[in-house]
Amino acid sequence: MLRYLRSFFSAVFTPVARTLLRMGLTPNAVTVLGTAGVSLGALIFYPLGELFWGTVVITLFVFSDLIDGLMARLGDQRSEIGGFLDSVFDRVQDSAVFLGLMLWFFGTGDNYWIGVAAGICLILGLLVSYIRARAESLGYDANTGIAERPERMVLTLVFTGFVGLGMSPVVLLLVLVLLAAASVVTVAQRIATVIRQAH
Repeated sequence: MLRYLRSFFSAVFTPVARTLLRMGLTPNAVTVLGTAGVSLGALIFYPLGELFWGTVVITLFVFSDLIDGLMARLGDQRSEIGGFLDSVFDRVQDSAVFLGLMLWFFGTGDNYWIGVAAGICLILGLLVSYIRARAESLGYDANTGIAERPERMVLTLVFTGFVGLGMSPVVLLLVLVLLAAASVVTVAQRIATVIRQAH
């Protein structure tokens, strides 16, 4: 499903990518701007309890992750540094979203368990990414698992936005718990995959 959505959005944002290239922007600049937008949206709006509008702002900027890749291909500007920066800033965006949720629900939002679940998702999300990066640095392939980044972010943003529109926070708690469980499975899958390759 996400593969088809990515194809659809690639077609939609290709004209945007061409326009930004004509304006003289580089893919790396778009990566930085997108990360700044996502981070500010999450760390300003979420702690204020503006879960819906925070999600809207984040969603507007999160497409930069797709646009910078399109720009790199269209402008023949693909590079190892670009891929490195994209990966690093993806982690920054993910962390900002979950940190914003933690700040709200541990504070005025007054829902300790959602705060805990968001914190666990933050840690596990970083761990999932770290295992893959560390495995690749050792020459192994750990690109496997049931909880990839797009699925985690889409579900988190969608249900956070719904809670901002009045849906019960319990639904968001359930989603975060399921994401945390899926991330634990993914961590185990990736560790097992690397161990098998090592042997």
